[in-house]
Amino acid sequence: MQTGKPVINALNKIIEINTQDLYAVVQPRVVTAKFAAEVAKQGLFYPPDPGSMAVSTIGGNVAENAGGLRGLKYGVTKDYVMGVDFFDVTGGLVKSGSRTVKCVTGLNLSGLQVASEGTLGVFNEIVLKLVPPPAANKAMMAVFDDIDKASETVAAIIAAHIVPCTLEILDNSTIKYVEDFTKAGLPTEAQAILLIEVDGHAGQVAKEAEKVVAICKKVGAVTVQAAKDEAQRNKLWEARRAALPALARARPTTVLEDATVPRSQIPAMIRAINDIAKKHQLDVGTFGHAGDGNLHPTILCDKRDTKEFERVEQAVDEIFDVALSLKGTLSGEHGIGLAKSKWLEKETSPATLAYARALKAAVDPKGILNPGKIIGG
Repeated sequence: MQTGKPVINALNKIIEINTQDLYAVVQPRVVTAKFAAEVAKQGLFYPPDPGSMAVSTIGGNVAENAGGLRGLKYGVTKDYVMGVDFFDVTGGLVKSGSRTVKCVTGLNLSGLQVASEGTLGVFNEIVLKLVPPPAANKAMMAVFDDIDKASETVAAIIAAHIVPCTLEILDNSTIKYVEDFTKAGLPTEAQAILLIEVDGHAGQVAKEAEKVVAICKKVGAVTVQAAKDEAQRNKLWEARRAALPALARARPTTVLEDATVPRSQIPAMIRAINDIAKKHQLDVGTFGHAGDGNLHPTILCDKRDTKEFERVEQAVDEIFDVALSLKGTLSGEHGIGLAKSKWLEKETSPATLAYARALKAAVDPKGILNPGKIIGG
């Protein structure tokens, strides 16, 4: 019998899509985009849509509690996990959760597996909630000559009690790299753009889109362009999903961060990132899920240049310090892994880490499952 990675890689089947009770059962290696497409064929909707959905897997999404472009309105992966069956370190199959809407049988072991980064078990099957798709949508691009105005617009839209399904920001550096990569027709002279989509019933969509346009113009958008058809809408979102690969082409090393702050603090966080980039003479492209405060400052550098990379490390320290000072978090969706564990106590407490380590030791006394991840060795 084969053991190890090849067996896990083979767990790539969609076992069931239940259109009556609105759930699906999948194996962990199912690719997110493939799963979402199969669900859509059945007239249903799986909202979580990480930017890497063309290659990311459902198991990886659960392990990291992945978010995505629609996280503002629809939530993140944890909001759709109904159950996780997983193997413990002895090979025992642990069953948790249910196919029912409500389930409080025993400890919430499914919830424990979400965002565990593979440190507490090996996934076998995952039960996911599905929802009906929205009846209508409207995508827009708001163009700004000042990134402060763009970030302030994000706060203004949320303060007006409008919850778009997607509210993304790209700064000037990111716009230029994406346009060079995709030729999507983005305005390279803009200091920032917001990509916005509202969805729901047709009447609601029309009303909210009108309000969003008015807010954008009031705060200072130069123009607001609405997608005329599905092709234009798809072009906008393809450009947004190309942000990371476009930036990654620029320099040998890409340091993608995941600083997340309360939505009202987006303007302060973006100003701080720009100030830190200037201070350390670094090329930083910032994009991300502005509507839920999840920014991705992306530092373009060359790790072989030791002096430059020292400045990168100093900048990352300062970015996280600012995020935490604004009541934010180290990670909105990418997880802690190995690289961020050194900052974990700053956000939490010694008792938090001690509790986590005791839990890890209890279920994995030999440290077999992803050793060193999150809480160190």
